[in-house]
Amino acid sequence: MKKRTLLSLGASAGLLAGSPALAAAGRAPAGPVLLTVSGAIRRRNRGAVDAALDQLLVKHGVQFDAAWGFDSAALARLPAVTIRPTLEYDARPHTLRGPLLDTLLDAAGAPADAGLRLRALDGYNVMLTRADARAYRMIVATQIDGAPLSLGGLGPQWAVYDADALAAFKERPLRERFGLCPWGLYHLEVRAG
Repeated sequence: MKKRTLLSLGASAGLLAGSPALAAAGRAPAGPVLLTVSGAIRRRNRGAVDAALDQLLVKHGVQFDAAWGFDSAALARLPAVTIRPTLEYDARPHTLRGPLLDTLLDAAGAPADAGLRLRALDGYNVMLTRADARAYRMIVATQIDGAPLSLGGLGPQWAVYDADALAAFKERPLRERFGLCPWGLYHLEVRAG
C-alpha cells in the first residue's frame, strides 16, 4: 500500500524504478503533475487513484488503475502553437500558447479515434471526439499573453481553440463560442473509439 500511495503523489523516477511495469512505461514526472490522462492510453507513469490522497479525482468520481501525468516541464517539451481568439470574458483578443491537444494525446499513447472527457477543477466537464479536437486545432494553453496561466484564473491549463477562425463558432455570440473549452483543465479521460 505504501508504494501505491507514493506513486499516486507523482513519485520520483527512483520510486518508479521499484515498479518494473511502470518504469518501463514512462519516466515519472519530476515536478507536480498538472494534467493527468487516463483511460485507453498506451503510456503510463503513475499508479491508480489513491482514495486518501487524490481527493480532487475522487470528488469528481475519477477512477483509473494507471495514467500518464504531465508536469510543467513535460508540457513545455511538447511543440507549442499560438492562437489569438477573442475571449468571452472581456471581448478582447488574447494570445494563448500551448501544445495541440492532439499532440499531447499522442504523447500519452491515445488512439486516433478516441472519445474524450475533459475535466476542469470546478467539476465542469465536456465530451468530444479526438477528431473534433483535431479539426478545431484545440490547444492545451499553458500561457496567456506571455504569462503562465494561473491556478485561480484560467489555469493551470485551458483546452481552447481559436473560435474566431472556426466556421462552427465564429458567427455565434461570444458567450456561446467556448462551451467545449474547460479552463482549469486537470484531467483527460480517453475512451476507445
